[in-house]
Amino acid sequence: MEQAIFAAGCFWGVESTFRQVEGVAETEVGYSGGHTENPTYKQVCTGETGHAEVVRVVFDPAKVSYEQLLEVFWNCHDPTQLNRQGPDVGTQYRSAIFYLNEQQARTAEESKRALAQSGRYPRKSVTQIAPAGPFYRAEEYHQQYLEKRGRARCRLP
Repeated sequence: MEQAIFAAGCFWGVESTFRQVEGVAETEVGYSGGHTENPTYKQVCTGETGHAEVVRVVFDPAKVSYEQLLEVFWNCHDPTQLNRQGPDVGTQYRSAIFYLNEQQARTAEESKRALAQSGRYPRKSVTQIAPAGPFYRAEEYHQQYLEKRGRARCRLP
């Protein structure tokens, strides 16, 4: 099994999206990319911890590749919106790929370049590609939040 960490706005919908992917064995929502140790949701929401809401994806590379997960990532949010997704605004909702090794870093950069060349978006991607720091698991009530409420996805206006 391998791992990947993605930030693409509110982690509830992002987690739900990745849970649908064949080959994904496990997901966890949490916080990464900031400077506060063991942050709470309330702290992250202030924007002062530097963390993004993230999803840690555990996957079987024999069933789904990191490249395929990147395609899911690009398709589940608008990577051209700076520090926001839909109605959610703040640095905690930024678009980011936190790589766990140099191969992931190279693959993420190549994928971002290919997205830019595709012309899919009229504006440039603002997605941050950075080394993964500590992953802090979010509070239990955030885990599989939408599934626990019988919802398949978030509703954006």
